[in-house]
Amino acid sequence: MTAQMKQYDAIFAGNYTKDTIITPEWTRYVDGGGMNYAAHAAKGLGITTAIVTRLARADEHVVGAIRADGIDCYPVYSPSSTLMTLEYKTSDVDKRNLYVKATAGTIRPADLDGLAARAVVVSPSLRGEVEADFFESLRQRQGILLSADVQGFVRVLRGESLMYEPWPEMERVLRNLDILKTDAVEAAYLTGEENIEKAAKFFASLGAREVLLSHSEGILVHAEGKYHHYQFHAESMSGRSGRGDTCVGSYVAKRLTLPPQEAGKWSAAATSLKIERHGVFNRTVAEVEAFISRYYA
Repeated sequence: MTAQMKQYDAIFAGNYTKDTIITPEWTRYVDGGGMNYAAHAAKGLGITTAIVTRLARADEHVVGAIRADGIDCYPVYSPSSTLMTLEYKTSDVDKRNLYVKATAGTIRPADLDGLAARAVVVSPSLRGEVEADFFESLRQRQGILLSADVQGFVRVLRGESLMYEPWPEMERVLRNLDILKTDAVEAAYLTGEENIEKAAKFFASLGAREVLLSHSEGILVHAEGKYHHYQFHAESMSGRSGRGDTCVGSYVAKRLTLPPQEAGKWSAAATSLKIERHGVFNRTVAEVEAFISRYYA
């Protein structure tokens, strides 16, 4: 790393998505993307953050909004932004239908040139946003905590529908990861295990050093051969979209200084508070600390 490189605690890479969120109660239009939710959670917990993303110039206002929130943003402009519809037919946040009308293309390792970080969190929305060689390139950088979300590899665009399909390069990616983020549905599909502990252990056997698994009731952290469970304590589910992204953003933010068991508490608390409100995470550190004292002490 050279003196000219811009240094951050964490960089979040993934495409911006222009989301339409449909539930039985309401329909909303949201500036989304896993990197957006995750970076806001990390920034909210006090670390320096940057986003690397692809989007259309017509959505350039998003870059300004991210920067106004105190997060540096490095856009790569594409003919179209990723246009996604998320349809929740019930209150079960693990069950939804996903549709995509356009995509913003692939993020390359070169898009992070000139940037340095203690952690890199890769948060794609569908297969093709980030390739396996991205992780092999970043793994060559010394001292980086490298994390990725399963959703961007198991979701495959067929027509306008996102379908789950086997992940041929799973082992190639996992052996380069410090933290794998997945949810219960993705984990069951990829491993054949409905038991979340067994699913997490399977991912670890392929090389993931830590596994962060979110489900409808809480979070499981598998690290150093141990399992740590945390329940969500949200008073409403109005902010369900971005749940998993908030989970990994907050976990990585705290994992830079805390052991897995403690980072898991912060992740569960921040995610519980996020679920209660529409939009990105916007609570204070003091609120999260109070929540931890109440539920996870």
